[in-house]
Amino acid sequence: MHILDPHQSAQALPYAALVDALARAAQELASGAIRAPERQVVPIDAASVLLGMPAIAEDLSVTKLITVHADNARHHLPAIQGEVIAFDTHTGRRLALMDGPTVTGRRTAAMSMLGIRTLLPRRPQSALLIGTGAQAAAHADALVEYFGVSQFWVAARDLDRTQAFCRAISERHPQAVASPLPARMLQEELPRTDVVIAMTTSRVAVIPEGIAPDTLAIGVGAFKPDMVEFPATLLHARRIVVDDLPGSHHEAGDLIQAKVDWAQVVGIADVLAGKAPATTLHKDGALPVFKTVGQASWDLAAARVMRQTLGL
Repeated sequence: MHILDPHQSAQALPYAALVDALARAAQELASGAIRAPERQVVPIDAASVLLGMPAIAEDLSVTKLITVHADNARHHLPAIQGEVIAFDTHTGRRLALMDGPTVTGRRTAAMSMLGIRTLLPRRPQSALLIGTGAQAAAHADALVEYFGVSQFWVAARDLDRTQAFCRAISERHPQAVASPLPARMLQEELPRTDVVIAMTTSRVAVIPEGIAPDTLAIGVGAFKPDMVEFPATLLHARRIVVDDLPGSHHEAGDLIQAKVDWAQVVGIADVLAGKAPATTLHKDGALPVFKTVGQASWDLAAARVMRQTLGL
């Protein structure tokens, strides 16, 4: 069995291949070709949980185990740790163990890229990122590597950290310009941008209500019922596309708290399959919004890319 550290895991998951693999996996999950139950959440203590996420396909299967220990800073350890194990479906032969947080970061960013490719009727050149954590870094890398985005605005509560994050983007991608945006500006005059992506654990809306009709807004961070990134007014004003419709019913805090009409919420698999063409999802001339909560099938997609990259 191959054991991949975080760097090796990232190298095995190029975004170009990962986005295509996610498009395939989304449609296979919708058709039943991938079997992936809802993630199991087992409490460890008041601040910690164990997450178990299996997915089974005809060619390959995975299970992801993730621990979240919110108080780990005092131990000088990351809050999120874990691994993805890929194995042959027919024999159970273990093929590889990948770094769990790396897989999660890259496949989550790749799902946003799939949403942009599917729902935005042009190639993005600019993006506003809300948040400065690991997901924000993965999204910045994916936007540059997959679309060639060259202009970023970054907004977060801590201005010093935001400035450091912008410098890091410019160091990794010299062709890109990253500018800090004070958080208060989100509710004032926004820069003209193709995409707005929120990647926070906020309990109050952080995505501005007044984004332009032709700007695609993506919410990544609110994956629990008590979390919110989208304002309810924006959700009611636009059509909603999600990565995983069943999972969104109990994990997409934005949608749950806004009491959206679930009959009007569309899974991205239906858009990809042509059952709900992207052009029919415009509402009053505005693009839809895209909400993701994650799914074990996306880890399976990553494992397929890893297997192909390494020739296993």
